Amino acid sequence: MSAVDTEHFSHIRRMTDRRFPHEIASILPGEFFVSNEPMVVYTVLGSCISACIRDPISGVGGMNHFMLPKPNEHQSSDAWGGESTRYGSFAMEQLINGILKRGGMKHRLEVKLFGAGRIYEGSIDVGARNIEWVLHYLKNEGFGVAKSDLGDVFPRKVYYFTESGRVLMKKIERVKNTTIIDREAEYSRHLKQDEQVQSDITLF
Repeated sequence: MSAVDTEHFSHIRRMTDRRFPHEIASILPGEFFVSNEPMVVYTVLGSCISACIRDPISGVGGMNHFMLPKPNEHQSSDAWGGESTRYGSFAMEQLINGILKRGGMKHRLEVKLFGAGRIYEGSIDVGARNIEWVLHYLKNEGFGVAKSDLGDVFPRKVYYFTESGRVLMKKIERVKNTTIIDREAEYSRHLKQDEQVQSDITLF
């Protein structure tokens, strides 16, 4: 990767695996990653969605991981000085803009979607709301969907090859522990706390 990319994504965990020819970037809810060199981007999804987007000509590609479609109407920005990629509305913009800044062209972008499993008990299907939002967003922005695996009741492991657009996905039909559910539940609580705080603060 270029020095700029390395600096911009210095917080992203990197690892290697003998099964894969490229370095792996592992992203969590609220994160995204873009590379102009061949990389594998990995994440685990419950009710969240990941968009995998690349320009097949330039080879620039990346992935995001978001939990909620958009912030509350009263919330205009993130307390840390920018609109947060934890929301789909910002996560999609950040990912697409990151690809365009590295040489991608909007009209060539290939989009693949994964996640939005119904992994929680209850009347509210967070995954379904995420699916509805992201499909509406892409349609409004003029993008088609080349491939998707959305919904169902299982978490997913996703490996995305930024250069080729190849995806390795595994549905986790037998969850050995509650790590995925606990992580998303904790993240959801964190988002709600942030929204409550931000509604009482004027940023300047």
